[in-house]
Amino acid sequence: MEFDSDTARMIAANEANWDARTPIHVASQFYDVPNRDPEVWFAEFEWDDLGDLAGRDVAHLQCHIGAETVAIAARGARVVGLDISAESVRAAREIAADKGVSVAYVHADVHDAAEALGRERFDVVYTGKGALCYVPDLAAWAEQVAALLRPGGQVYVVEFHPLLNALSPVPPPDGSEALLLRHDYLSGRGPVERDASRTYTDGPELTVAKVSYEWQHGLGDVVNALVDAGLRITRLRETEQLPWPRWSTMTSDGGWFALPEEAPRLPFIYALQAVR
Repeated sequence: MEFDSDTARMIAANEANWDARTPIHVASQFYDVPNRDPEVWFAEFEWDDLGDLAGRDVAHLQCHIGAETVAIAARGARVVGLDISAESVRAAREIAADKGVSVAYVHADVHDAAEALGRERFDVVYTGKGALCYVPDLAAWAEQVAALLRPGGQVYVVEFHPLLNALSPVPPPDGSEALLLRHDYLSGRGPVERDASRTYTDGPELTVAKVSYEWQHGLGDVVNALVDAGLRITRLRETEQLPWPRWSTMTSDGGWFALPEEAPRLPFIYALQAVR
């Protein structure tokens, strides 16, 4: 897809930033690639919604190092992962090989997914947490998703809730743990330039490609983009859980983390299912 020169520049900056992040992520304790069960990145309801994946063709868009992709493949699916970062794709291939899991990985922009992966090829298109903020054009993204799906196929979007973005998905500079609105909930202000010299995992600062760009998308924006692309929404979930403890007061029952019982119940992740 052709973008205006400014948007193309920002997408290229994101690609370079993810290339630089990749070796830090592979070595991080956050991902703990050699030891962590990749299913830890999935909420239990995700598997319920996705159903039996054995023998199904699945595309995982914006897959990064394939931490989630290998879990989908382990459930018997034929999986293709796509990512804009060549370094992420290279690392994902190595990780899948080390784990003895068969996954095909393709280096491409998500806005060109149908051309890169094949039209009407997939039963399921999956996109996971922290992906859509790097998509400048939701309408174009939704058209690509629809083109990838066979008739009757489903897209499953699991994303950070706009409210989490408003509360800040990372602690503020002063370390405050108060539940305060710090950023936009709704979209409409255009791209946001981020100081990405430090990534969200443990590890050293980046030495190059220290700037990234994000686009805020409200829940209604995602729903309407998929509907406008001809898909039918079949499920929408919101959950108070996160796969890591954003606030130090969060507790875990051995899986994901949630605020203590006396805290307000707030949505931090949503899951959206739609069918072609």
